[in-house]
Amino acid sequence: MPKLDREKALSLAALLVLVLAAIAVPALFLKARSDALQDLTDARDMLARLENAHQRTGSKPVTSEKTGTAPDAAFLNAPTSGLASAQLQAYLARLAQAQQANVVSSGAQQANHAEAPENVRIQATLDIRYDALQTLLYQLETGTPYVFVDSLTLQPPAQRQANDSFMKVTLNLRALWRQAQL
Repeated sequence: MPKLDREKALSLAALLVLVLAAIAVPALFLKARSDALQDLTDARDMLARLENAHQRTGSKPVTSEKTGTAPDAAFLNAPTSGLASAQLQAYLARLAQAQQANVVSSGAQQANHAEAPENVRIQATLDIRYDALQTLLYQLETGTPYVFVDSLTLQPPAQRQANDSFMKVTLNLRALWRQAQL
C-alpha cells in the first residue's frame, strides 16, 4: 500500500468531512421537515376533534345579540346636550345626597373636537367624607347611566382629623348621551 504523505492525508480527511456533511445536512433537513409535518397532522387532528365535539354539543356560535349593545338606561336621554348635562348633574346630586355630601358647584364643560359628540361632560365640586367618596365613586362607575370619572382632585381638610371630616373634591365626569326624539 502506498504511503500517504501529510498533504494527501489532509485532503482525504477534508473529502471525508465534506462527504459526511453532504449526507448529514439533507438528513437533518428531512428530519426537521418530518417533525413539522407530524406537528401539522397533530394540530389538524385536534382541530377536527374539537369541531366534532362542538357539533355534537349543538353549541351555536356567539351572535352579536349576546354581546349586544348597551341598555337604554346606560345613556342620558335628552333632546339636547344641555339637558343631558342637567340630567347628569341631577344624578350626581342624588348620589351625593345619599352619601350625606354637599354639591358645592357643578357645571357643564365644553366637549373638545377630538371626542365623540355623544359625550357629555360636567365638573363638580363636593364636600364629602373619605368613606362616602369611595362609595360615591363606586356608584358612579358601576351604575347606570354609564358615568366615567376622567379626573379627581382631593383637597384634604385644613386640620388633620379622623375620616369623619369633610374634604373638598373636584370631579370631572363624562357620560354617554343619546338624543331623545321629540
